Order: sequence, then structure tokens, then C-alpha cells
Amino acid sequence: MYKLFFTIFAFLVLLSSCDKQSPTSYNLESKGTITYLFLEGGFYGIITDDGNNLDPINLKDEYKQNGLKVKLTYKERMDLGSIHMWGKLVEIIEIQKIDE
Repeated sequence: MYKLFFTIFAFLVLLSSCDKQSPTSYNLESKGTITYLFLEGGFYGIITDDGNNLDPINLKDEYKQNGLKVKLTYKERMDLGSIHMWGKLVEIIEIQKIDE
């Protein structure tokens, strides 16, 4: 009886540790404008053309220009937190400047 209980318990522990993708782990695409914000010591965010605020965790220095128009592919990072408390925390997969 103990062997059966232990086997079922071990199976459930292993099953619960499997990597599960959240509904927001897929890649999203958008266009937007890099914006410098003076909150929490200052940081760069992205305001998308459809009005969403994105707080990128890995924006490269070459894109840290206030007013720069960009096209980007990103995914939301709901597994992380930020002191900025502004917008959705995102990881940039691909980004490029838009010439207007």
C-alpha cells in the first residue's frame, strides 16, 4: 500500500513541475514609439500605436532614443516583476527602427 501511495505521490510531484506555457507566452507584434519616462528613477518604455504601454526588460542601448519609432516582436513576461509599475513587462524578441 505504501509503495502505491509513494508512486502516485512521486508521479504528481513530477507532473506539477512540468513547464507549462501561459496563454501570454506566444510572440506578439506591434509598432510603437520609444518613450523616456521619469518614473522610478527613469527608464525607457514603448507606447504601441494601439495605446498599450510596454516595459521592455532587454531594450538595447541603440534603441534608447526618446521618440524613436519601432516595429517589434515581443512576449509578455508575467513570471517577472518590476519596480516601474508602468505597462506590461515584456521581453523583446526582435526590434527594428521604422523610417517615417
